[in-house]
Amino acid sequence: MEQILSYVRRCVEDYDMIAPGDRVAVGVSGGKDSLVLLAALARLKEFYPKPFTVEAITLDMGTGMDFAPVTAYCASIGVPYTCIKTEIAHIIFDVRKEKNPCSMCAKMRRGALHNAMKERGLHKIALGHHFDDAVETFFLSLFYEGRISCFQPVTWLDRTRITQIRPLLYCNERHVANVARKEGLPVVFNPCPADGSTKRQEVKELVYELSGRYPNLKSRVFGAMQRLPLPAWGPVEHRRMPPLEESEGPVC
Repeated sequence: MEQILSYVRRCVEDYDMIAPGDRVAVGVSGGKDSLVLLAALARLKEFYPKPFTVEAITLDMGTGMDFAPVTAYCASIGVPYTCIKTEIAHIIFDVRKEKNPCSMCAKMRRGALHNAMKERGLHKIALGHHFDDAVETFFLSLFYEGRISCFQPVTWLDRTRITQIRPLLYCNERHVANVARKEGLPVVFNPCPADGSTKRQEVKELVYELSGRYPNLKSRVFGAMQRLPLPAWGPVEHRRMPPLEESEGPVC
């Protein structure tokens, strides 16, 4: 966890993600990424020179996931926790019967999450996207949209007046998974019918295969994103990528 915490702090500082007095909501899905992010930010707030607080918000999609262990974990680390029940899964899979459900699901989840934040007076949300997610999103945009793009480390949403931050961007997926296991974090199984059959999964497997042939592929792609004049990414010369064990590949 100490290394993850070091990477999170560096990312937060590089992109000026947290200001004094911020109330940072963490979007907790129950997966390893969001739980590691929650654990890291809960520790970071104890010594970070800019004082801030952390809260956790979960959207229950209505798939039967049991978030009781997450509730207990948040209580154990002193983080306020809110679980909001929705019928998003029912609407997407039973009512609309979406053939490509991921895009619609993301929009509905984002809308429900932002509404929940506004009700609680929260204006900053930390999302659990990590290094591998950024590289995969880059390839997804290139292959399926024909453009050079990726989500940003810091995103200001003008319509909702919410800022999204991604403090795990310097952490690779394998490291995150190892920390979740060693820390005994209460990862909740997601029974989503679309899990494992998405375009992102296809790209993940392709990047894994290419990484075996071209060492450091992901680090070079990530570095290219930092050097390109993409909004909020770069070019910023002082940002340094952490050492990543790419030869191990991502956790699939």
